[in-house]
Amino acid sequence: MAGSDEKEARRYPGEVRESIARHDARKRQKERNLEMRKSSILLVATFAILTLSAATFAQGGLKSGPDSSVLRDPELERDSFHNLEVARNYFKLKKAYVASLNRTQEIIAGNPNFAKIDEALFIAGMSSLALSENKGKQSPSMYVSYDGTTRRQLTAEQFREMGREYLTQLVAEHPDSTFKKQAEQELRSVGGPIPKQ
Repeated sequence: MAGSDEKEARRYPGEVRESIARHDARKRQKERNLEMRKSSILLVATFAILTLSAATFAQGGLKSGPDSSVLRDPELERDSFHNLEVARNYFKLKKAYVASLNRTQEIIAGNPNFAKIDEALFIAGMSSLALSENKGKQSPSMYVSYDGTTRRQLTAEQFREMGREYLTQLVAEHPDSTFKKQAEQELRSVGGPIPKQ
């Protein structure tokens, strides 16, 4: 090593040697800084992976997608939204309670996981209660129910019980619904929610 330093000393004058030494020192410093950055990035990545792994484990492991109980068919949702809009129009604007009840029953039976099932239950319940009091522009006799193949018409008491069933289901199954408070008020006026069996 001493021999190569002597060769360097003979080959370059003093100032050039100092410049080369400073350059080499800066180069070594940059290499150390680069190594430090790489180590820091690796350390942060390892920490992030460990943290996410612990969080995943604490939550019961990885799941394979959304909860299947709330998976919704987009076409069925679209149809249900359309039926709800029509039912809302019949209920609020036209006071056609038979038509609004039929539309909401179609939603409830065909798409029980519908995103706005609480509103469908509310309109069905309120329409049934209105029909039990013979309110609206449609006669309750226009509502047709079937026992197998036998066609039958409902009495006022049967409409009232149907309304209670829908509103009870709304209150019990959708506690965060914006319709809950109004449904509870209506239920109080008709004897309260139907007790669980």
